[in-house]
Amino acid sequence: MTQVKKYWVLGVAILVAGAARLPLEQQLTSELQREKLLSGKMGIGTGEKIGQTFYAVSLGGLRTLVATFLNLRAFGYFENQRWSDVADTYDLIVDLAPRTKYYWDAGSWHLAYNAASHYLYESKLPPLRRKLLWKSHIQAGRKFLERGIQNNPEHPMLYERLGYLLADPNRITAFKAAVDTGAARNFTKRAAMYSLARVPGREKEALDLLLEIKSEQKSLRPTALAMYYVLEYQLNPDQSVIDLVDKVFPSRKVAYDILGKLWLRGRDRFPMHGVASAIRNLELDFGIQEEKSLLKRPLQPTMDPDDYFR
Repeated sequence: MTQVKKYWVLGVAILVAGAARLPLEQQLTSELQREKLLSGKMGIGTGEKIGQTFYAVSLGGLRTLVATFLNLRAFGYFENQRWSDVADTYDLIVDLAPRTKYYWDAGSWHLAYNAASHYLYESKLPPLRRKLLWKSHIQAGRKFLERGIQNNPEHPMLYERLGYLLADPNRITAFKAAVDTGAARNFTKRAAMYSLARVPGREKEALDLLLEIKSEQKSLRPTALAMYYVLEYQLNPDQSVIDLVDKVFPSRKVAYDILGKLWLRGRDRFPMHGVASAIRNLELDFGIQEEKSLLKRPLQPTMDPDDYFR
């Protein structure tokens, strides 16, 4: 057999072997993507942004590595307050690694908190312009998180982050979704309860959830104890305040400390049903004179975002 013929036979053999393997590899790739162990194909736009390394990265093996380096680049943009570059870079990062929830979390944090706060305090800009930029970056962070949830619906952390970003009536849905994954952290259910407690008309739901939390844990946190008292009082305001205090708290001293701190923390926007009555009754029990009452102290003012733009 001549040398040319040998190479020809070898070439044919390689083509035949490749053709035989192709269906198997395509099936394996489809199965990995279906099980979300391998990301889908990257778009042309991603390839244009990455440049010459696109074809190597598109094979899958280098995506995570490139995303890691791009994350470092994004942090440099953050340090220099180049918010548009931060947003563009994280869009590219999550295209490369859509199943890495850290990147969704970090990208939304930079937009909804860092960039938004930058414009909130940017005194060189007119108030209206600052307000528009502040709101737009919060919305951008929210949309980024919602995209992350679509790509990672089984992970509770992104639902939690979304919950903290929203106002109380809306955050309840996000926290509940996190709990429904079955993998949420303990504080997520408490956060849902606190949100419910702040929404008028949903106090019974809040109390039911609080009692569920109480049955699962050895003890309640101070704020949860305070909400236990407030919600019980609100649903039955004719009951004895002192009897309710003795039912909820381990001691009257603990009750006075917890309810006093709640009373002074006005900016947390927690309901205060029966709190003033409990504080005054406890102070009478402790022999505290009225002029020295906690109720005489100035409350922390609630802060409306519009106050920053006046």
